[in-house]
Amino acid sequence: MAVAWILSLCLFSCSQQKPLSDAPDSQFFEQQLQATADKAVAYLGEISIDSTAIPRSLQKDGSIHGTGSRAWTSGFYPGQLWQLYEYSHKQELKEAVSQWTAFIEKEKYDTHTHDLGFKVYCSFGQGYRLTQNEAYKEVILQTSQTLIKRYDEKIGCIRSWDFNADVWQFPVIIDNMMNLEMLFAATRLSGDSTYYKIAHQHALTTLKNHIREDHSTFHVIDYDTLSGEVRLRQTHQGFSDASSWARGQAWNLYGFSMAYRETGDKRFLEQAKGIAQFFYTHPRMPEDLIPYWDFDAPHIPNEPRDASAAAIATCGLLMLCEWVPESQNQYLAWADKTLKVLSSEAYQATSAPFLLKHSVGSVPDSFEVDVPIVYADYYYVEALMKRLSIAKLTQK
Repeated sequence: MAVAWILSLCLFSCSQQKPLSDAPDSQFFEQQLQATADKAVAYLGEISIDSTAIPRSLQKDGSIHGTGSRAWTSGFYPGQLWQLYEYSHKQELKEAVSQWTAFIEKEKYDTHTHDLGFKVYCSFGQGYRLTQNEAYKEVILQTSQTLIKRYDEKIGCIRSWDFNADVWQFPVIIDNMMNLEMLFAATRLSGDSTYYKIAHQHALTTLKNHIREDHSTFHVIDYDTLSGEVRLRQTHQGFSDASSWARGQAWNLYGFSMAYRETGDKRFLEQAKGIAQFFYTHPRMPEDLIPYWDFDAPHIPNEPRDASAAAIATCGLLMLCEWVPESQNQYLAWADKTLKVLSSEAYQATSAPFLLKHSVGSVPDSFEVDVPIVYADYYYVEALMKRLSIAKLTQK
């Protein structure tokens, strides 16, 4: 996102490690990105640029499930195209992504969601990083102003959801860690430390109340609006309140890796290291490192896999590369294995405009189960871009 997807220091540090004997070289990642960019251009000829049909997933009949900008997933498709434009410099991508991105601008005033980082920073943030378009910067700043209206100082968190009010008073989900990246960027772009302070405190509160002793995370924490204390620790998309929902663990890994990168707070680094170990050495992690939708799902191995969790977690691993010298080769080995599997025929989607199949939205809701989902594609491309940069430096 706005601070560049691959920090130069991280890449330098990773490049000092001895290459893994079976690690893919830069050509492998070049080939995957080139094929993905070519596929994206071809798909643009098959779909209409439509503000009401931003790609999200596939319906059961094989048709595209498209949404308007209000959906929390709306920023991922343009964000994916921005990254592929960065790699390929294909003008067709730049022209199309500018239009897809423009559809999302009105979300900068949406006070009813915490997902503004996903929607606006994954689209406008990518666009600003690559173009330095001042109009994009202003959208990011306005969106950040809107997002912090959901912050409660007594609780120390940004409210996630407004629904289910008969059960929850002030729900916060682990996913919300991801939206903090836009607030950290807003302080850099504006010089106003308010955004940074709110993001840092949200991460600290999440660390205190969401995280278990084994570094895994609860999905939903509900707070009492009067006392600011925890009322409930639950799940909404996982198997049970006590289970480890795979995508939640991936948000956990990415979110705290990013929070450490932005703050230098070593408490976040220790959490990121801990969840990486939990995730990749879990006894119910399959050999190919594509997790089941929940590590505690009752019918493993006859449970759906979640490619989106694998892609998100890989990005978190690659962010950790600089800071944990003793584990760098292990992190790269896990990342390489995951990316090779996701790049294989078993996980590559054939339905436009998606890249990966076998992702899971919500098994409890029977929603988007074992289908291509756009956020899996977004983080898959991000992971390929990160890993390519590391591979190039390693080979120098």
